[in-house]
Amino acid sequence: MLKENSSLPQKVIEKLSEDSIILAFDYGLARIGVAIGNTVVKDTRPLTIIHWKKNQEKWKQITQIMEDWKPALVVVGVPRHKDGAPNSMTPVCENFANQINGRFNVYVARVDERFSSVEVEEGTDDYIDDLAAQVILEQWFRENFIDNVN
Repeated sequence: MLKENSSLPQKVIEKLSEDSIILAFDYGLARIGVAIGNTVVKDTRPLTIIHWKKNQEKWKQITQIMEDWKPALVVVGVPRHKDGAPNSMTPVCENFANQINGRFNVYVARVDERFSSVEVEEGTDDYIDDLAAQVILEQWFRENFIDNVN
């Protein structure tokens, strides 16, 4: 159940009252982490990591994911400095969120991702972008739903 103080548009709230899929993206200049969750059980899991060098490669893979999962909503992590001030990636991630909205006509929520990578990177040398996207999605669920995240 969504929190009463949700800032989501009514149209999005109605979609989320059903069994809806939500995708989260942890955007980076070489890799994009993707996670998936649903609104019934608030379960989240890492989905994939998109490795890209050219814009065309990136959008081809994102389009395939969007077509496969047809999310009711997308969450994009937006990084900031520890004090909350924008950093060099903040406008890049905001632009990415706007492009997702424009290309796929889906509502895009932003989540402050200051600590998502820190939360998952301890003790690993592997790519963690999909795990960071999962943390972003879990944070969005905590901020917007009354029920606990699994």
